[in-house]
Order: sequence, then C-alpha cells, then structure tokens
Amino acid sequence: MFRLLSKETNIFSIPIYMGVILAIILITNTLSFSLLNVISSFIAFCGMALGCVLFNKIGMTRRTHLPLFLYICFIFSFYTENLDIGISMALFTNSILLFFLTDENPKLRDNSYFLIGNILAINFIFMPTTWTLFLFIIIHIIGNSEKKFLLNIFRLILGIGMVFFSYFCLMYILGFNEFNWDYIPFISNKIISDFSAFYALVPILFFCVLAILDHFINFNKKSPANKYKYAFILIFLLAQCLTLVFYMGHSYEYFLLVILPISIILSRFLRFLNKPWMQEVGLWIIVLSCILFKFRLLLADFIL
Repeated sequence: MFRLLSKETNIFSIPIYMGVILAIILITNTLSFSLLNVISSFIAFCGMALGCVLFNKIGMTRRTHLPLFLYICFIFSFYTENLDIGISMALFTNSILLFFLTDENPKLRDNSYFLIGNILAINFIFMPTTWTLFLFIIIHIIGNSEKKFLLNIFRLILGIGMVFFSYFCLMYILGFNEFNWDYIPFISNKIISDFSAFYALVPILFFCVLAILDHFINFNKKSPANKYKYAFILIFLLAQCLTLVFYMGHSYEYFLLVILPISIILSRFLRFLNKPWMQEVGLWIIVLSCILFKFRLLLADFIL
C-alpha cells in the first residue's frame, strides 16, 4: 500500500479526500443533530478541507497521496460528535494563517500581518486556549522580518486591537458589562496526568521523535528551503502542543489541531526509510494505532 500512496496526486485527488472528510463528519454526527452542531461541523470541515490543499502549498511532501492518507486516518481517529465550536474555529483559522504564512511572496506576507492579527483575535475570542499561536506568529515575524520587524509587529498588534475593540464595544452595547476571566491565559487544571488513553498512540509519538531526530542528524544535507520549512512546521507544532498539554484534559478532539504538521513529519519519515518493508510496516503501525485509539473504549469493554 505504501507504494500506491507514494504516487503523485492529480487534479481529482484533493476533492476526493475532501469528500472522505465530509463523509467522516456526516457519519460521526448522524445521531447528534442540532443547529450548533451543524455550524461547528461545517466550520471544521472547511478548516480540514483547506488543510488538504496546504500539503501541496507547503511543498514538503512531493505531492504524494501519503500525507493526505495519514491526514484522513487522524481525522477518523480524533474527530468526535458535538465538536466544540472553538476547536472548529481553531481548525479553520489555523488553515487560513498557514495559507498566508507559507506564501512565497514576501511582500504579500508582510502586508497580511494586519489580517493575521484579525484572525488571531477572532480565534482567541472563540477559544482563548489558543493563545500559544501568538507566540508562533511573533517567532515567525522575528525570523522573517529583517528590515520590517517593528512595522510587521505594529501591523499585527493593530489587527488584534481592532478586533478586540470592536468586540468589547459590541458586548458593551448588548449589556455584557462583566469581564470574563476565561480570556486570561491561565494554565488550567486540565494538564494531562492520566496517560492510559494514549497507549495506542505511543508508536506514532515514537515515529515523530525518530523523524525529528533524523532531520537534525542529517541537517547539513538539507537544502536551505527544506530547513526553513521544517523549522516552520516544528514551531507551529510546538505552539499547538503547548495548548494540548495545558488545556486538553480528556477532550481528545484537541488532537485535531496537530494532525496537519504530524502528517507532514510522518510522511517524510516513512519516505526516507531505507527498506520498503520498513515503510510498509511503519504505515500499517500508524493506521492500526489510529484504529485502536478510535475504538479504545469498545476494546476496553470487550477485554473486561
């Protein structure tokens, strides 16, 4: 199967994968129909569908089917019914942010920081636990704005301030005069302490660690473009992992926030393995891990 997934995608591939994502969402939400759930599912679908396009835009996967297949497996494993609208909005805004930040035109990137600030503020309003993205954007500006650092920071802050000011004015007009302390980014009491549910994901975590170590071991062999893109993906993954560690608790749908960078990292790891049988076994281990995590509760009841 690895050989089939290593083939290059065509013009029909992305719509097919989007259709599979839509099918997963519809099947998962069959028994829980409500207006809020429909809105949340639609926003989540838009975000995850944009993610399919981002693989080719980021340009680290040679336009093969493998990262898209892994992406679908992770969505199947982590998507749940009644998905929180904050996570749905985070999926959508993350995809929009990556679209702007991975654009090859530096002038367009610089001019988009005001809009990026707007998106970050909207994302924060819906889901304050995503404040770690602010750190990611600041690091990105520091690494890419040699002469326009202060200007880009000003654009970002202005974009954030405009949305917050409009939001506070609207809330004041509607009569909401008390401040909600949930918007202060305290570290919650939901820090992960019980890891029993993650046993099925240990192989995936192990592969991710191996992939990152392999990248740095062969760092001098990489092209400057690959070094930059991989660093970009790792910093984005780190920002999202902080959100998972601080706020996920038992809300495992938070894993949807990291499936895009993990799909890229794992697809590159499998592609660079020396032997075909190792690639095939590695792929099936990832697939089985996703299936075991999805049906862990049923398996636990069956065993007990």
